[in-house]
Amino acid sequence: MSDGYHDSRLKPDDRRAVVWRALWRYHFRHHVAPDHCVLDLGCGYGDFINNVAARRRLAVDTWRGMPSHVAPGVEAHVGPVTDLAWIEDASVDYAFASNLFEHLTQDDFAACLTALRSKLSSRGVLTILQPNYRFAYREYFDDYTHVTVYSHVSLADFLTAHGWEVLDVRPRFLPLTVKSRLPVWPPLIGAYLKSPIKPMGKQMLVTAKPAQRS
Repeated sequence: MSDGYHDSRLKPDDRRAVVWRALWRYHFRHHVAPDHCVLDLGCGYGDFINNVAARRRLAVDTWRGMPSHVAPGVEAHVGPVTDLAWIEDASVDYAFASNLFEHLTQDDFAACLTALRSKLSSRGVLTILQPNYRFAYREYFDDYTHVTVYSHVSLADFLTAHGWEVLDVRPRFLPLTVKSRLPVWPPLIGAYLKSPIKPMGKQMLVTAKPAQRS
């Protein structure tokens, strides 16, 4: 993303850090082991990777300002997610992308999946968090950098078509943004994640791994 995007659409917001600390506490820490190598694709302000407790933490984004926002110990790389040559093969155990692939063309998304495949370890997975067009169609193009539309169905199908095995699909994982009317309070976020009822749930969570080739 350009610097202008972070000065307009995605300005710094203290509430975002509160949300991501709660998401780590109530959800992601149960999926990331202490000995994992974790890669944050399109990491932005580093809200996810800064909260991760793992053996190694990697972050990549095209935004030149990204390295100044990640925590000490995070290995920051400025560049496209379609080029992961700077990462050792079979080294990443948990790859994560938040609100990334709706900003890319399908060709670039596919190129990222191809690049990531060789970087994942035998236990490696990719988890994707992003708007679900089926529930967020009214607001989807309020972000002028959104170029591709996905629902939880089409995202899972896209992954499958490109040689990935979909492990988990959660159509309504979170509200769309921290600008929603729900208060940003960690215990409430924890309760929301556990609840089968998701008011204003417009972001999906999809987890996949490379399919075994026959």
